Amino acid sequence: MIEHEFLIVKFINSFLKWLLSIFGLSFEKGKEILPTHVVMALVVTILIVLFFKLVVKNLSNFPNKTQFMLEGLFKAFRSLIDDVIGKEGRKFLPAIATLGIFIAACNLIGLFPELNSPTSNLNVTVGCAIFVFIYYHYQGIKKHGFFGYMKTFMGPVWWLTPLFFPIEIVSHLSRPLSLSMRLFGNIFGEDLVIVIIASIIPFIAPVPIMALAIFTSLLQAFIFVMLSLIYLGGALVSEH
Repeated sequence: MIEHEFLIVKFINSFLKWLLSIFGLSFEKGKEILPTHVVMALVVTILIVLFFKLVVKNLSNFPNKTQFMLEGLFKAFRSLIDDVIGKEGRKFLPAIATLGIFIAACNLIGLFPELNSPTSNLNVTVGCAIFVFIYYHYQGIKKHGFFGYMKTFMGPVWWLTPLFFPIEIVSHLSRPLSLSMRLFGNIFGEDLVIVIIASIIPFIAPVPIMALAIFTSLLQAFIFVMLSLIYLGGALVSEH
């Protein structure tokens, strides 16, 4: 993205420098303690936690519009998990839903003035992809045991193991790369297009682009979640 010092990033870093200066620690002038993508990811996390805390406090048997919308979102995640993994996959709903909501919020927050999408930075998308990579392998090992899970990499018959095993290893290692680069490339490009068009023709031209950006932001979050569920489902089956 075009270099820009966001106000919230500047404020948080200034506050942290002041706080650390009390303990005699100093930082080079102009150097950030927390980079932009870390600050924005923290902002998204705090907003999500506060939002759901408020919603939980006001739960009712006669739901308002917000509760109704969130119940619909919950059912959508549950239905998606049922379709991809089956009902046994419902135990993964908290992790998958949290991941999906976090990515969607990270994608969308960059559409607001003086805010930046954390997912337009490769570090954030790689972090999400690594989480998925570790999570589905952990669940596969938990279900089958380490050696049982390794057998799923070796093909249908033992004499095909020398062929299947390296292919499976390369396939699995490429998944975090694919997940992270796809999300990063789409959100980075989306935000960059909005900035360029807004700088050339402000106010009017960016509006349809931003409407499209909302759709693509949600779509990219959906694709990330869908692929995560496919990988998770593949780790749980007895044979590949």
